[in-house]
Amino acid sequence: MTRIDDYPHFVSAGDILTDLVRTSGTQWVSHPGGAGWNVARAVARLGVPSACAGALGTDCFSDELWMASVAAGLDTRFMQRVERAPLLAIVHQTHPPAYFFIGEASADLAFDPELLPEGWMAQAQWVHFGGISLAREPLGATLATLAAELRARGVKISFDPNYRNLMERGYRPMLETMAALADLIKVSDEDLRHLFHTDETQAIAQLRALNPHAAILVTRGAQTATLLLSGETIEALPPRVEVVDTVGAGDASIGGLIFSLLRTPQRGWREHLAFALAAGAAACRHAGAHSPTLDEVVSLLEA
Repeated sequence: MTRIDDYPHFVSAGDILTDLVRTSGTQWVSHPGGAGWNVARAVARLGVPSACAGALGTDCFSDELWMASVAAGLDTRFMQRVERAPLLAIVHQTHPPAYFFIGEASADLAFDPELLPEGWMAQAQWVHFGGISLAREPLGATLATLAAELRARGVKISFDPNYRNLMERGYRPMLETMAALADLIKVSDEDLRHLFHTDETQAIAQLRALNPHAAILVTRGAQTATLLLSGETIEALPPRVEVVDTVGAGDASIGGLIFSLLRTPQRGWREHLAFALAAGAAACRHAGAHSPTLDEVVSLLEA
């Protein structure tokens, strides 16, 4: 019999997919991914029991995602397998990024929270939402309903829109819904530009108005990051590193921040921000969506 205290403390819901990336004219390589999956993997790698809640197919791409989840130490009881095609992100150009998605009636849309392990909400402390899963119906409505239920139960909610071109039209109601539910919102300068179509100062003001009580982390790559709190604004520069790849750096940052809030709640927000930025910087030192270890992050903080 499964004990409730055996369930993960952190769950990321939605956004499990495969990136199919063109490496040359006719050569492609597949990578397990999705923003939600990357965040779950980042928190697990740092040392907090974690899961990615979502649905996979039964195909070769989904098998790779399943095996990568097992290797990352994610709780696979939260991953559902259904007889549907996989969700694929076709990245046909990397500099600058150019992509589209293949996933009409794909497996991710079949995710059913009712099939998650009984009693898991009692153990969850933070649940993360974001990425394209919220822009794909009926999955978006399913996840928004789940977020509202969790919030009503006292579970902390984090939200990272992680802008993609699927959000160009019709996304504003979902943005407003999820921002209002969130205790923590993470956005990049690029997210702000695309979601609000105005300058950064105005975009931040509009986001702040959606939820004056949420903590908001604004990242700007290697430039100064800003953490907005009720009555306080904290700024900090990420550690300087030799950048190999920025893919997944934002996912590592929000994962690092959630890890810090979970494991060392007694620390101040300035220390939590420093840890988040160090986690993002550590991810940039490796190719692909790297999930840094605790030792990697601590070494950058000590340096």
